[in-house]
Amino acid sequence: MNYIALDDFRKAWVFKHQDLPISESDLAAIKPMTKERAAVLWSTMISRDQDHPDFFTPSEWVGKEDSWSENVDWEQPWEQGEGALPESITTHLGWEANTTVYFCMSRDQVIETNFAVFERCWQNFMFLCDGSLLVGKKRTAVVQFMENGEARLGEKPKG
Repeated sequence: MNYIALDDFRKAWVFKHQDLPISESDLAAIKPMTKERAAVLWSTMISRDQDHPDFFTPSEWVGKEDSWSENVDWEQPWEQGEGALPESITTHLGWEANTTVYFCMSRDQVIETNFAVFERCWQNFMFLCDGSLLVGKKRTAVVQFMENGEARLGEKPKG
């Protein structure tokens, strides 16, 4: 089994927030990974050496400054209750609605969904931003959501 039930995810409250309701069909598409599956994905797509974004080093693509091209503000649109993911982020990513995406918080906490669901529910996901990375399956564009309200736009190496 690659996923746990959303209700068994210890931070499931972010998706059940009464001020940011999510449809049942979108909730069904938000799939927290088991620790084992998350670790494999993290090691493959994010970092073999570090368990959390706080510990990235310049020896890894995520720790290299040249992996990142721009910082944009996600917090102001979030605080203003804008339903749409900031345009600078969607433009950078250029992903289709059905692109499989992974919201990577740490080696043992990764959530899989599709880009359309992430776009609709992005405000809920931002409760989990602590250097969390949004990566797409077979995509090089990446966004790192920082606790300070900025999002770093970047590219990961192909591979």
